[in-house]
Amino acid sequence: MDTFFKVIASAVTGAVTAVGGTIATISGLGFTSGGIAAGSAAAGMMSSAAVASGGSVAAGTTVAVLQAIGAAGLGTVALPVVAVGAVAGTAIYFIAQ
Repeated sequence: MDTFFKVIASAVTGAVTAVGGTIATISGLGFTSGGIAAGSAAAGMMSSAAVASGGSVAAGTTVAVLQAIGAAGLGTVALPVVAVGAVAGTAIYFIAQ
């Protein structure tokens, strides 16, 4: 049974860290709840996408999807979610010892 709980602990920690880390990275690139941050990598991506499509960013493109995630404000909750997931996974792991 100990191995089962260790696997669960690893899965919880890995999943939460992967999702939270991805969202934090999106925010770090400059896709924020207030829009695309000036001078950021996101601004460069948006500029390139707009030039490529004739002046606007088409819906469904990578830039549009990343901005939707950023606009939802998910970047502000990513780090606490990662922290809670890591603590929960670690706790399960040591309880299974």
